[in-house]
Amino acid sequence: MAEFLTENDKRTKYCGEFTAADIGKEVCVMGWCQRQRDLGALIFIDLRDRTGIVQLAFDSESDRGIFDKAFGVRAEYVLCAKGVVRHRGEGAVNVNMKTGEVEIFVKELKILSAAQTPPFEVSDTRKVKDETALRYRYLDLKRPELQKNIRIRHELAKVARQYYYENGFYEIETPMMIKSTPEGARDYLVPSRIHKGCFYALPQSPQIYKQLLMLAGFDRYIQLARCFRDEDLRADRQPEFTQIDLEMSFATQEDIMKMNEGFIARAFKEILGVDVQLPMRRMTYADAMNFYGSDKPDTRYGMLIKDLSETVASSAFPVFASALAEGGSVRAIVAENAAAVLTRKEIDKLVEHAKGIGAKGLAYIRWQDDQPNCSFAKFLSEEELASLIAALGMKKGDVALFCADKNKVVLPVLGAVRTILARKLNLIAEGRYDFLWITEFPFFEWNEETAHWDAMHHPFTMPLEECLPYLESDPGKVRARCYDMVLNGTELLSGSIRITDWQLQEKMFKALGLTEEDIERKFGFLVEAYKYGAPPHGGSGMGLDRLAMIMCGADNLRDVIAFPKVQNASELMSQCPSPADPADLAVLGIAVIPDAKDGE
Repeated sequence: MAEFLTENDKRTKYCGEFTAADIGKEVCVMGWCQRQRDLGALIFIDLRDRTGIVQLAFDSESDRGIFDKAFGVRAEYVLCAKGVVRHRGEGAVNVNMKTGEVEIFVKELKILSAAQTPPFEVSDTRKVKDETALRYRYLDLKRPELQKNIRIRHELAKVARQYYYENGFYEIETPMMIKSTPEGARDYLVPSRIHKGCFYALPQSPQIYKQLLMLAGFDRYIQLARCFRDEDLRADRQPEFTQIDLEMSFATQEDIMKMNEGFIARAFKEILGVDVQLPMRRMTYADAMNFYGSDKPDTRYGMLIKDLSETVASSAFPVFASALAEGGSVRAIVAENAAAVLTRKEIDKLVEHAKGIGAKGLAYIRWQDDQPNCSFAKFLSEEELASLIAALGMKKGDVALFCADKNKVVLPVLGAVRTILARKLNLIAEGRYDFLWITEFPFFEWNEETAHWDAMHHPFTMPLEECLPYLESDPGKVRARCYDMVLNGTELLSGSIRITDWQLQEKMFKALGLTEEDIERKFGFLVEAYKYGAPPHGGSGMGLDRLAMIMCGADNLRDVIAFPKVQNASELMSQCPSPADPADLAVLGIAVIPDAKDGE
């Protein structure tokens, strides 16, 4: 039967904080039993809390009742122990433990809660399947690795608030139930009981509200905002996430970028002891795509994309010739000293991957022996092959991979292959943080399915002034005053300077194909607000979870979120989402139509 704490049971300090300086002190500790070791006349219990483990000792000098109670303790029992800190003795010190020099000789023991045998051992190393760990997430979270990650995430949030408060920002909460507005992903909808047939949306971001706060004169806004997006999940994506959301009035793009740089530098210094060099490097979107094949390039390694269109302009190779004739390009990446690793079999795997993401294939030159092996050699003269190798800067031991198509295919395909090769060839330096800003994104991107232009970021972004003449005549030439912060190939932050002229805002909406009725229905209140004096302003949203993931050295957002969702956006522990009670649906005026396959 469980025992209870009294007013006399006050924890002295956490388990992981005891050192040799505490020897001889009477202490009280509380936590969970990591494991119990019965050595006959000796019993040891490793007591664990969020800071670590301390060893509890019971021996022949222990009270018999306390010794017998310790004998019955099992993994995950919750204990309160009082005793004296003592040295472990020569030969018994555990140098791998923070508290390995000391132990607590227990004089009083309370079992506050017994526990069933857990489905897996709580330890440093995960030895169970992800599904099992997430089904029992409250046990999985006890692992020191996850405890450390959640602590770092907490410290990150703490530093963010402190830093932005010190720089004059107000933390202001914006609504969680809002009007549905297009922001790039599907909304999660919340039905209204009172307004039957009408729905709120959970915010994909506080975008419109923070802009309205600037119109209201608050000047500097900050919020650790919960955001929701109904989209397919990846390792760096969850359906609900937290972003460090800010907005600044009377500020330039440089002001906003500098403000965010200051936060990053402070967070990395205070939490990891790492110095971030400022200012961060700048790179235009065009350069990022042309050289790295990605708008969030990992710059920790080279292998840049090379444009060979001029070099092969007169090539007889049909793949190259047809791509150039259709307005495309021929480009390649060179993997240095990779010929031994990139066998023909490995290259075939890369070809299949490239086909899976839109390419027609990959050509290659593999130079392992005295003469390079070229997959399209029969279309080249010896002089043409030598010219191509010279243009690539290849040497013996290298492998070059070519892609020929429209740029919208070639660049992302080679960018993806570049990333795969970097991992395969171990080119990524551990413990290195490469920050950079990507600027001058295209304002519009052509949607093949709907046959009209979409906003690449959101429709409230200010175009570059020199691009305004192209709004109607050539939208593809319009570049935006927006900026993304990238770290090691991950987008951390996205932001922009906002449109504050309501007439220009209406013009942008129309360029996106919105009718007067669409504008009024979706954004009427915002356009109206801008008629009452809008200060120049801009802002950003930084992914708190993504930043924590990189700082923790984790591979997945799930490792920095206490209760995450899995690939299909469900939570295995509570088994949500789940069907609603029919009576609740009736009150909301909602009927659920089952999928055809459900009735099969």
